This record gives sequence, structure tokens and C-alpha cells, in this order.
Amino acid sequence: MPQDAFTIKYIAEELKNKLLGGKISRIIQPARDELTFIIYTGKSNIKLEACLSAQSSRLSLTETDKPVPLTAPNFCMLLRKHLQNAEICDVVQPDFERIIYFDLKCVSDFSSSVMRLYFEIMGKYSNAVLTENGIIVGALKTTSLGENTKRVLFGGIKYAPPEPQDKIPPENLKELENALGYRAGDTARFICDRVKGIAYATALDMASRYGENITAENIHDYVYSLPTEPCVTFEGGQPVDFKVRAITGEKKLYPDVLSAQSAYYAYVTEKRAFGAKKTKLENALGGAIKKAEKRLAAINEKLEECRDAETVKLKGELITANIYALQRGMSGFKAVNYYDPDGGEIKIGLDATLSPSQNAQKYYKKYAKLKRTQTSVGEQKEEILQKLGYYESIASHIKSAESPADLDETEEELAVLGLIAAPAAKKKKTETPYRVFDVLGFKVIAGRNNIQNERLTKSLAPDDVWLHTQKYHSSHVAIITDGKSVPEEVIKIAAEICAYYSEGRDGSKIPVDYTKKKFVKKPPKSNTGFVIYTDYKTALATPDGHFGEKNER
Repeated sequence: MPQDAFTIKYIAEELKNKLLGGKISRIIQPARDELTFIIYTGKSNIKLEACLSAQSSRLSLTETDKPVPLTAPNFCMLLRKHLQNAEICDVVQPDFERIIYFDLKCVSDFSSSVMRLYFEIMGKYSNAVLTENGIIVGALKTTSLGENTKRVLFGGIKYAPPEPQDKIPPENLKELENALGYRAGDTARFICDRVKGIAYATALDMASRYGENITAENIHDYVYSLPTEPCVTFEGGQPVDFKVRAITGEKKLYPDVLSAQSAYYAYVTEKRAFGAKKTKLENALGGAIKKAEKRLAAINEKLEECRDAETVKLKGELITANIYALQRGMSGFKAVNYYDPDGGEIKIGLDATLSPSQNAQKYYKKYAKLKRTQTSVGEQKEEILQKLGYYESIASHIKSAESPADLDETEEELAVLGLIAAPAAKKKKTETPYRVFDVLGFKVIAGRNNIQNERLTKSLAPDDVWLHTQKYHSSHVAIITDGKSVPEEVIKIAAEICAYYSEGRDGSKIPVDYTKKKFVKKPPKSNTGFVIYTDYKTALATPDGHFGEKNER
């Protein structure tokens, strides 16, 4: 949800309860707008994340490890200099604003001081500012006297908070009651526009709880008195928000607001990472496909030129057959085409500078060249068609991917092909698990990409059932038989899963071939995931992910 002052109030209270008395043991700036503080509370280390970007500004607790830059940015070095081993004395939200500050007791071998670190959680204006005795020591985002701005932020000047909005504080009941008497139209919009620190999402929940006759006391109680019910709200099974409390709709409860916030942003972060990774791979693969298609068009153009090879040969033969009637200096002649059952004539051009015999040789040489080109280019066409088919199979797996992990091996695959830079090596590489389903007591497995497809197919027993769509690129799917006979219903569901994880996902009655693994072979030197198979049957399947049977991801 928007980080309004109402939500930040509870975030600040929970951070105070968890971090008061803790000491900052480490400070990291993993990205331009992010800071991470490792805080030792006497019992354990807690990781406080300050995200100060325009999209996801927040203070939250996290367990995620982010990469540490080889060289720390200037503001990170400044914080390390002053706040290393500093003790957290207080955590405060001042004046019901979108600000949280930490009072920090900083002790070194030679001095002791109290510093204040402000986190301004204000969307694109978010910032972190370190002060001592009200004077700015440094800021994550600074301004200068030369900039056209109302607020100047740089070291050595007095810290001034952002200019307050002209809104009514929720504790000012008299002024709030007067304002409510003049409201008209959308109550939630009125509260958002006139009451300090309330975002529209919060105002909607207020209006849902109290209705159109909401009073100043209702607003005050909602902000300060009601018990919290921290939750993540859902629409269509997907997280859409986190809230201090939600009045209506599908939701999942959490023990505190910090936990709900962390769960929601973990989903948001993964979704963004997934989207960015998917776009990167699609763009790289799309460029390769366009290049291959351009090459294929050039090959087809060459082959079109070679279509007249037999006619060129015929002209050479007809010159030889009529050589007695030809002489040097002729520019052409008409000859009876003895290959034409109707006895038609064909016009043959001649080079006037050459003898009839030399003209015949010229046509024979041209014919030989066209045949060589036809053979060579035909082989190239077959090669480029195989490459395009392989690229399209990768594109199919990227499209059906459901999480960043689904794309890890595809990323490696594109790196091996030279289409993207090789991903950074991980210290401990773990294989992404297959998609696994429990279907009427049978284990059904589906690969996520070409690498998994090949690994899956190799791992099967000879009598396990192997499935693949007939006319589309798809995941390889297997039914583990353990020596048992497979019922038709299991094959039907496995075929529906195979159709779902294919290019035909949006269609119906998708033909899915199935056979025993012993009839599936991989040709030598073929592309990753490519196989041929025999002795198969075909089922028509309606694509279905069967998520109810899915028990491993």
C-alpha cells in the first residue's frame, strides 16, 4: 500500500519494540537507493532494510542477502564512520509524518555523541539524512544552493523537515468534525484529501467500516485506538497489498505489520525480478530469432534463383543439338524444345562474342554453379530451420515460466549459445526442481526448460510413460509407472498438463503424443532437449495446469 503516516505509525512502534538497545554492527549500501543495517539486539542479528526508491520506499526487516559492492558509496562510508557500533536509543515518527528517525548513541575511543538518522519515506522524494545537534552531517540524496528547490540538503546546514501538507491531523477532532460537515461525494476521497497522513487505500477501509456517516471520533479511533489486524490482501489469488487492518476481501493474517510488509514486498521483489529477467531473455532470444529469420529469407531468395537450373541445362543441351545451324555473332535463336510433349519452342539468348560451342559451355557452367549453390544453400536452410525450431522451443519455455527459478537454466542455455553474457557464478548451485504432480497415486513430472527436459528424459525407466505435444513446443512430461499399468485417466491428466506447458496453452483439443521411454531417442549432436520417438499414441487434451495436484515447485 502507499506508505502513509497511518501505516508508518505502526511500523515505527514495531521497530522500536524490536530494535531498542540494539547496536549497529554493519552497514551496506547494495544499491543506489537502498541501505541495509545489521543490528545486534543482544539475542540475535536483525537486518533492517531501508528502501528509498520511488516505487517501493519503506523501512522493513528482511532475511534476504543482497550483493555487497566492492567499493562502498560515499554515504555508506559516512554512515560507517559515524554509526558503527552505535546504540539505538529511540525510534520515533515525528508529528504523524511519513518520517521515522533513529536516535543513536555513538561512542568511539575518543568521543561520545548522539546522532539522529532520518528516514523520509515519501515515494520519489524518499531520503536518508544523518544529523548531529540538528545539523546535517550527510544525506543519501543531496541538493545544492544552485538548484531550484524549496528545500536545501547538504552537510553543514540545519536540518529542516519537508514542508507539511495543509491537512487536518486526525487527533484534531473539532476541526475534523467541522470539515466532515461540508463533505460531498466520495467519502474515502474526502478523507484522503483532507485528513493528514491517510492514503486513499486506508480511507477506503475507513469508509467500508463506518459508512457514509463516518465521524471525527471514528477516524481518530481507526488511527489510534482500534486493534491491528496485519494482513496481506489478495485478488485472484495474487497479493495486491499489505495493511494494518483490512475490512473486506480475501486476506492472510500476520503477527505484526512488519511481517505483513515483508511478505508483500518479498512477492513484489520476486515479481519484478522475474519480469526483468523474463524481458531480458525474451529480448535476447527475439534478436536471435529475427537474425535467423533474416538469414532464412536470404537463403530462400537464393533457392528461388536456383529454380531455373534445369532450364539453364536445357538451353545448353539445345545449343549443342542445334550447333550446326548456329554461328558466332548471333544474339539468340528459337529452338524446338524436345522435352516438351507439345513440341513447343524456347527462345535461347547467346553471347555474340562467343562461338556456339562456347555459349553451350557457358550455360553448362552456369547450371553446375546453380546446382552447387542449391545443394549448399539447401543444407544451410535445413540448419537454420533447426536453429529456429530450437530458439522457438526456448521461447515457449520462457513464456510458460512461473518464477525466476524457472528461468535460471534457460539463462545458462542462452549464455552457452552466446546470446547473453554468462550469469554470475553462484557459490552453491542447486538444481531447480521439476514441476511435480500427484495424479491418482502416480507421480507426474514436467520439465521447466530444455535443460530440464533432457535431464528428465534421461532419468526415466524404460517403461515410464513420456509425453510431448505433437504440433507445438512443450515441456517433456513423464508418468513414473514403478512397473504398474497406467490408467487412462492418469494419461489424460498428464496430457492436459503437457498441453498447458506448451505453445498451445491458449487453445483446445491439443494433440499430445505419449509412448514408453524406451521408444524415445536423442539423435547425436542434436540440440538440447531434442528427441525423436516411435510407437506412440495421441490424446487430444484441453490445457490444464492441475495446480491442485501440484505438490512441489
